[in-house]
Amino acid sequence: MSSHVAIVTDSTAYLPERAMRQHDITTVPLTVVLGDQALEEGTEISARSLAQALQKRRPVTTSRPAPEVFAATYREVARSGAPGIVSLHLSSELSGTYDAAVLAARDAPVPVHVVDTGMIAMALGFCAVAAAEAAAAGAGIDEAVAAAEKRAAATSAYFYVDTLDYLRRGGRIGTAQAVFGSALAVKPLLQLADGRIEPLEKVRTAAKAIARLEEIAADRAGVGGPVDIAVHHLAAAEKAAALAERLRERIPGLGELHVSEVGAVIGAHTGPGLLGVVVSGR
Repeated sequence: MSSHVAIVTDSTAYLPERAMRQHDITTVPLTVVLGDQALEEGTEISARSLAQALQKRRPVTTSRPAPEVFAATYREVARSGAPGIVSLHLSSELSGTYDAAVLAARDAPVPVHVVDTGMIAMALGFCAVAAAEAAAAGAGIDEAVAAAEKRAAATSAYFYVDTLDYLRRGGRIGTAQAVFGSALAVKPLLQLADGRIEPLEKVRTAAKAIARLEEIAADRAGVGGPVDIAVHHLAAAEKAAALAERLRERIPGLGELHVSEVGAVIGAHTGPGLLGVVVSGR
């Protein structure tokens, strides 16, 4: 039985399994629609299967969890004895997940505070961990929310994609479409800003783009105190491992360093070849 505030997030946080267990964080899966199949992220479709589908140009879309899925999760968590729930989700600029959680929270058996973190991937994951650590230390709902929001304010996410085509097809590049126009031959660096995917720089080759991504992340990590870092990829494991090792060597006082493949929901909008770096101040 749980005696402290419970933490719920969604599958786009891409937290390592051990972190989920350690911090007792519950995950609600988003859905990937592959052809005529609706599959739960993380359990019914793997990143590898998604990458293969994209490479074969099979139609792939994504969908938020239904409010009833959140409602069932909140009921289950409440039955464990939690006096309240903090539900932390990816940016509402990118998904309707937050809205679905808000609808479900209205009828939950315990108080639920739903938070639009404005984050994605481990930028969201680090926020969930911060809230969970606060809750485990005895924080109430408001204090756990404040811990997550403080972590979000100290977190930046940058990423490289081989092409803007997937982002453009999914309507996820915002003003990047106007900035880059039809110049899809460039290798774009993007960032998460105000919950949206925005252009950062244009680089002419993949090698230069990855080197620049490393430079940007290292510079960001050098501002302020200690940081945790996550390196994400889709179908680019060797490049991600090499980038992580170079960042480890460059950043003194580095805390946690996670290297992981993104799941199908983010991968569907970025395409194979994605490399991303999340820098999160403690």
